[in-house]
Amino acid sequence: MNGQDELAGRFEEQRGRLRAVAYRMLGSLGEAEDAVQEAWLRLARVDAAEVENLGGWLRTVVARICLDMLRARASRREELFGPQAPAEVHADGGGPGPEDEALLVDAIGPALLVVLDRLSPAERIAFVLHDSFAVPFEEIAPVVGRSTAAAKKLASRARHKVRGNPVLAPAELDGHRRVVEAFLVAARGGDLDGLLAVPAPDAVRRADAAALPPGGAPELRGAGSVAERTVLLRARARFARVALVDGVVGVVVAPRGRLLLVLRVTVEDGSVTSYEAIGDPVRLRRLSLAVLDA
Repeated sequence: MNGQDELAGRFEEQRGRLRAVAYRMLGSLGEAEDAVQEAWLRLARVDAAEVENLGGWLRTVVARICLDMLRARASRREELFGPQAPAEVHADGGGPGPEDEALLVDAIGPALLVVLDRLSPAERIAFVLHDSFAVPFEEIAPVVGRSTAAAKKLASRARHKVRGNPVLAPAELDGHRRVVEAFLVAARGGDLDGLLAVPAPDAVRRADAAALPPGGAPELRGAGSVAERTVLLRARARFARVALVDGVVGVVVAPRGRLLLVLRVTVEDGSVTSYEAIGDPVRLRRLSLAVLDA
């Protein structure tokens, strides 16, 4: 085995971890693969014998590549798609497919991917490296071009955004979460009886035009109508997860981690009294979204 073959073998040993790092930073498997491949090209141009810690060196290179990609994405996103690239956009060519990405999304959590996408590029890099992979701030600082203290502030600010600001006491928040999760479980299973047990008798469902199918009613009233309409959304419900929406328990619908809909839910006395389906990009951007702790 020659030196290049040995280097390629050592790189392949790192590929899975590098892909995991890049995916959390970018939220796109295709882009993550591009970042990892670029890291290999850069490694091939240096004297690997001078790299003491190959894993650490590659992680740093991948993080810098991802930071550049996030900055470029931020500058063009408004022109292309609005606040979030649509779920239907797929990477072309070979490599890992939708099944691979689905596994990564499940491992990370679609709600977290949605919230990460709302961080600034530097915040996202600092948060992922420190909170997901325990990288010391001394190593993060040169990646984001800040001092160690500034890198700590970036991660702290990101952490605060990820966790959000609940407006309910913990016990009340937990109770609302159980109600909303029961609603989601019934919706995923197409369980009409289960859905009928969750809404209040006079429950209301509202939806903006972007969240409705052609000809759909913007408002429905009564538990029966709300439950029947929700059953029809079973396919979307499998992508739905609880999240903190404007400080209370709500739902994000995020196929492959791409935000499609938000349900702003009102819970009173153990029942869903109303929910609003929001799909308009401008309205989605204005919502405060955060992750609920497991």
